[in-house]
Amino acid sequence: MKLKADRATLLKALAHVQSVVERRNTIPILANVMLAVRDGRLTLTATDMEIAIVEEVAATTSRNGACTAPAATLYEIVRKLPEGVEVELDHGGGDAPLVLRAGRYSTSLVALPIDDFPAMTAGALPHKFSLKADTLRGLIDRTRFAISGEETRYYLNGIYLHATESGGERVLRAVATDGHRLARVEEKLPEGAGGMPGVIVPRKTVGELRKLLDEVSGAVEIALSDTRIQFHADAVTLTSKLIDGSFPEYERVIPQGNDKVLRVGKKDFAEAVARVSAISSERSRPVKLSLSHDLLVLSASSPDQGTASEELDGNQVTYNATPLEIGFQARYLNDITDQIAEQVEFRFSDGTAPTVVQDAGDDRALYVLMPMRV
Repeated sequence: MKLKADRATLLKALAHVQSVVERRNTIPILANVMLAVRDGRLTLTATDMEIAIVEEVAATTSRNGACTAPAATLYEIVRKLPEGVEVELDHGGGDAPLVLRAGRYSTSLVALPIDDFPAMTAGALPHKFSLKADTLRGLIDRTRFAISGEETRYYLNGIYLHATESGGERVLRAVATDGHRLARVEEKLPEGAGGMPGVIVPRKTVGELRKLLDEVSGAVEIALSDTRIQFHADAVTLTSKLIDGSFPEYERVIPQGNDKVLRVGKKDFAEAVARVSAISSERSRPVKLSLSHDLLVLSASSPDQGTASEELDGNQVTYNATPLEIGFQARYLNDITDQIAEQVEFRFSDGTAPTVVQDAGDDRALYVLMPMRV
């Protein structure tokens, strides 16, 4: 194979594919990107056997063919080349190295045989629908912070995506939970998604997809089966295995009778949480919320550093229920308020029961937060 490509075009594609590659693995070929040239197009493919990413870019080609090269090394070389330079890639076939030339610079990289490169074929993906990129970004951003990192509960290590009914309307719902907090976000069910199975999209796939969505403005085509899911946007296709497990019956942990309602400005609340929690360097240190009529006092203490408190009054707070004290981990509060636009609504039962949190102006997202002892 032989081709010439613009450095910026090549760098963008390599940035996408090399991030899928595992830096540490026992199978050398999985550290490589496959480069295939055919009819004026360069296709780059990388996989870790769980995720595969394929991207097509324009190139000036003079010889069709394919080879593999170390993904991270190739990316670093192209990244450090001068802007605007044209990059030539030349592979003579067989055991020959991949030669890269740019201006007066040249290097040769060991190219492993393409026959060793695993083909992660998607198979039949019978359920197909599309979502606007910003809609998919919203589903991810408002749930992924609650994905569990506990590997033993592998079925919580992703976002549960499924079709269901809400308020008499069919919706596509994304849910994540780590046992301490739960995030549930829904959008109108897109055409074609009605018969889809409930699937758990792995954490790594969610992260890679989210990075790609920063550069997508149109629609994302989604296809899935019981075991795999595929996202196609612009010239990039991301295919992933799904988590083989059953997501818990999350509706059971969403409280229905919480009748003590607090409304507070998101900015005022988030900044107050940040100030009082600064007294402690421990990430799990609780912030106590003390509520009375139209008054919220946030406080935190540290055995080593001291105490801090801040009052938010009726200009910033609405609360008309009985007095209440409850504590939450500061980081968990911040993760949720980051997803809210202007006003946060808390619905409490008592100081030990799960609390429901929502954006007062948007009922599509709902969060459940377990309190801490204070």
